Amino acid sequence: MDVSHRVLVLNGPNLGRLGSREPEKYGTTTFAELVGVCEKTGAELGLEVEVRQTDDEAELVGWLHEAADTRTPVVLNPAAFTHYSYSLRDAIAQRTAPLIEIHLTNPATREDFRHTSVVAGVATGTIAGFGLDSYRLALRALTTLE
Repeated sequence: MDVSHRVLVLNGPNLGRLGSREPEKYGTTTFAELVGVCEKTGAELGLEVEVRQTDDEAELVGWLHEAADTRTPVVLNPAAFTHYSYSLRDAIAQRTAPLIEIHLTNPATREDFRHTSVVAGVATGTIAGFGLDSYRLALRALTTLE
């Protein structure tokens, strides 16, 4: 991938509440701090990173359509949509650039309903369980993909 590309970092429901939401699972880093980490990491890698968050499934699907239409790589934390959103899965299947599914925690170590990802099968790859480093690792991975 040409590392001058723009990258969308898209986040699903409840991630805007980082820092106050279940800190024993998600840590105390706020969403604003997550944005800063992504922008800093992107700049170090020569990427123009735009971070977005929504609790609205339709809005997230629209952003994925935008990424497909503009051939923009995506780092996606689908959050709870991971486990049941077939509309999200279908939007990801239309991708025209790499898409990396990420999670702060490791869903395989959590409740049974979190063990299934309906989006993993149409993502380029998945990174999970490394906290904020999941975002850093995904951005770094994008620089190695064509």
